[in-house]
Amino acid sequence: MTPLRQHMIAALQRSGTGERTQDASVREVRLLAQLYHTSPDRLSAQELQHDFLHRKNVDGLAPASMRICSSVLRFFSQHVLQRDCHTLTLSRAQPTHQLPAGLRVEAVRRLLASATPFHNHVSCTTVYSLGLRLHAALSLQGSDIDGQRLQVQVHRGQGATDRSVPFPADTLALLRTSWQTHRHTTWLFPATGRDHHPSPTATSPRSRTSVQGAFRTATQRAGLTTTGVAIPTLRHAYATHLLEAGVTPRLIQRSLGPTQLETTMISFHLTNTGPEDASERLNTLRHGLLP
Repeated sequence: MTPLRQHMIAALQRSGTGERTQDASVREVRLLAQLYHTSPDRLSAQELQHDFLHRKNVDGLAPASMRICSSVLRFFSQHVLQRDCHTLTLSRAQPTHQLPAGLRVEAVRRLLASATPFHNHVSCTTVYSLGLRLHAALSLQGSDIDGQRLQVQVHRGQGATDRSVPFPADTLALLRTSWQTHRHTTWLFPATGRDHHPSPTATSPRSRTSVQGAFRTATQRAGLTTTGVAIPTLRHAYATHLLEAGVTPRLIQRSLGPTQLETTMISFHLTNTGPEDASERLNTLRHGLLP
């Protein structure tokens, strides 16, 4: 590992970024070096700006990826190269406001039933019934489960903020049955071995890609053709279905974990419960006012 990469990783760690963010940032700087065939610390601010335009116009990155690229370039310039990043402030990706895909309760049940073999079914069911991000679900450990109170302590969620999440008794029974198949001393979802089954001696939890692939297969088996259906769809469905069941947005936010209520409200655009109630009340009011 080069001293520059070590410096980059150390700066990212000091800023409190997670492991995945560190990997994505180092990858962006590596691509920067490949574009100019030289060490990134020798590049000027104009060349950093050109890299941003190259990623946008030539590589054709999506807006979300462009936001990552923009942030990494500014961080690299300011905290690693110790340069004024004023010239990079204009290199920002256009924000997008695309709503996530929505699934009804019946569709989620059909999808989860189509997730096979058993460890894939348990993984996807845990993501939905607890409203977790995939990384947080796969990082769950046996010590995180409070079976008597039906609570899960999420210690490895986004933002490095611990929180307690309630979960159904059926999910607890499913997790216990799943643990009986591998009896791992730490992970609830240990990495799979060569036989594609959870290994009792795994040194890490399951990989994200394995669950994502199983989810795509389950989506096809369930006959779901909705565009944009992916693992995060289960988390949005969790929030939407709780809202339709009468749970307040504040309580849903506490379970999901975002620091801002506006982040949680994105999922609420997927339900018609609120608009339908409002429309009915308005129609009643108008009926009483009109002659």
